[in-house]
Amino acid sequence: MTALTMDAYHFFRAWMRDPLRVASVTPSGKALADLIVREIGPQTGRVIELGPGTGVFTRALLRRGVAEEDIVLVEMGVEFAALLQQRFPKAQIACTDAARIARFCPVPAGAAISGLPLLSMRPEKVLAILAGTFARLGEGASLYQFTYGLRCPVPRAVLDRLGLSAVRIGGTLRNVPPAFVDRPQGLDLRKTVCRIPCIAQRGVFR
Repeated sequence: MTALTMDAYHFFRAWMRDPLRVASVTPSGKALADLIVREIGPQTGRVIELGPGTGVFTRALLRRGVAEEDIVLVEMGVEFAALLQQRFPKAQIACTDAARIARFCPVPAGAAISGLPLLSMRPEKVLAILAGTFARLGEGASLYQFTYGLRCPVPRAVLDRLGLSAVRIGGTLRNVPPAFVDRPQGLDLRKTVCRIPCIAQRGVFR
């Protein structure tokens, strides 16, 4: 069985168990992987990857020259996490919910990439993920998020509350289905710390 076939097998099994968490029956293709890491290189330093799955984006990071030991993989799926440990033994792997990212990666990262299905998540969950991620990013660092949608998958209310703007950096038709990549950036961490409890209390997203 080839690596691509194995990846498809693992993805399909995970999708059957939890379609909302995985959101796709197949892993992302090389064209999308190359697009999402296009602005990242060895000069970036540490990179956080959310929802790496079988490691398609991780391999793209390595092709871009990012050192394996500089990659932090945050994967909630136990089966995927075990597979990633085998494939990338030098990377730091956290088998946990991405919303808890603030507990990991004590050293500021230069970038983060996300394969998470944000469109299937509640805005409160998206808020927790983005706030935690940017709390672990250095000044001027960005998050790269892919989506199958025509617009950025981060709700406008979340972007506004965290002081973020999102730029679409590109798309590819050579992925099944076609996909796009957005770059949320510009977080004011001081606002994040005080606004998270306020948002929960006021029910902004209801």
